[in-house]
Amino acid sequence: MTDFSFAMLPGVDQEEILWLQELTRNYSEDNKRQFMALYQGRRKDPQTVLICCLIGLVCVAGIHRFVLNQVGMGILYVFTGGLCFIGTIVDAVNHRKLAWEFNKAAAMEAASLLKQY
Repeated sequence: MTDFSFAMLPGVDQEEILWLQELTRNYSEDNKRQFMALYQGRRKDPQTVLICCLIGLVCVAGIHRFVLNQVGMGILYVFTGGLCFIGTIVDAVNHRKLAWEFNKAAAMEAASLLKQY
């Protein structure tokens, strides 16, 4: 498995590719395959986060927070209308940052799972 495999992820940017390459630098080919399988299952595409934000402007606010496993913020957004739509608009602008923070935590979780076995 080459490092090019990370570039095949949907919505991936250069910063994420470099970070993943550094994280898996000392992994064997088998461990890289296992990591990639775990990470792909947990990773959120930034476009999905953006679409959920935009749905929140029209329907129920906070869907994107539930997608990112931020249940508390999701409930807050539902009951306050996305903090009067301002929070939802800010999240729509910062959708890549929200997805990157979630994906970074997901990569660390996948890496720690591989070290356990």
